[in-house]
Amino acid sequence: MSHPTDQPQDRPLDGAATPGLTVDWELARQTAARLAPPGPRVTPAEAAEVVASLRRAAEQAHAPVAETARMHSPAGSAPVLVVDRAGWSSANIASSKALLEPVIAKLAAAMPAAPAPSAQSIGSKITGAEMGALLAFMASKVLGQYDLAPEGSPRLLLVAPNIVQAEREMSLDPWDFRLWVALHEETHRVQFTAVPWLREHMIERSRQLAVDIAPTPAELVERISEIAQRLPDVMKPGSTGIAELLLTPEQKAKIAEITAVMSLLEGHADVVMDDVGPAVIPSVAVIREKFTERRAGLGQLDRMLRRLLGLEAKMRQYADGAVFVRAVTERVGTDGFNAVWTSPETLPTAAEMGDPQAWVARVHG
Repeated sequence: MSHPTDQPQDRPLDGAATPGLTVDWELARQTAARLAPPGPRVTPAEAAEVVASLRRAAEQAHAPVAETARMHSPAGSAPVLVVDRAGWSSANIASSKALLEPVIAKLAAAMPAAPAPSAQSIGSKITGAEMGALLAFMASKVLGQYDLAPEGSPRLLLVAPNIVQAEREMSLDPWDFRLWVALHEETHRVQFTAVPWLREHMIERSRQLAVDIAPTPAELVERISEIAQRLPDVMKPGSTGIAELLLTPEQKAKIAEITAVMSLLEGHADVVMDDVGPAVIPSVAVIREKFTERRAGLGQLDRMLRRLLGLEAKMRQYADGAVFVRAVTERVGTDGFNAVWTSPETLPTAAEMGDPQAWVARVHG
């Protein structure tokens, strides 16, 4: 299912301009498009109906999200794009390139000598192919995303084939499910457009964290033996994925802090979508029940890949964040909760995510 979806417009995906170390981003894009599994079978007429339906759902989500969240974004901010799997990968490659360029510069500076041009070309294609393969896997899992587009224009992405596949697998009412997904993603759009400082704050923190945790070649060599010994730990419940093997305690603490903010964003979106639901989506209770069951019913291979990539940790963000949002709202109301958006200093810490009352005491006294 690839037409008539929107195609994100991004900067050319040339290699990162860092002497001695490059990533073939165009190969990554091509690899992701080639390796992504095909979407559900639809006729051209059905595809057109799905795209039109998702655009309508995104539009209809604006008012109930604003009313429920008590947050309002400027008119015309962050357009909605309905994309296929290749379109989602392309958008994320462009964003990844913008975020990872400082990391590539750090690694290149730590290299004792620039590799020969032939080795550099081979290396860029290997990393490009690896990036593409990773995104191909993820492209079939994501229903929607608010793309921060670090060096471009932010946009909300709805991945049409994944939404259709999910609604068919769970035997859900198509319109109800599409609107339910749109409510979640619209909440993210409102978070980042109604709170002017949040986008740049998250981009800068993500860039700094990526640079900090990226091991230099020398550091990576030192950790190889430890990685081999600790690989089974990655497969245990609660692991944050393969990155767990490469992090120092200080780096883990920094990740915990940014994870707290991501949990807030995801949990808030889940709470808003479910609170809006009963008024505009008759089958919202059935959708939530089946969606939760679907998350728990993954196959062994899929579960292993998700654990390696840290995607199970992301699933926990929804639950942890929703608990925080509901606990704070019950204590101080929606307007009191919205004090969280005042500044970076009012965002919850990692400790406060597990102790909502501590956040209330710090912010509200």
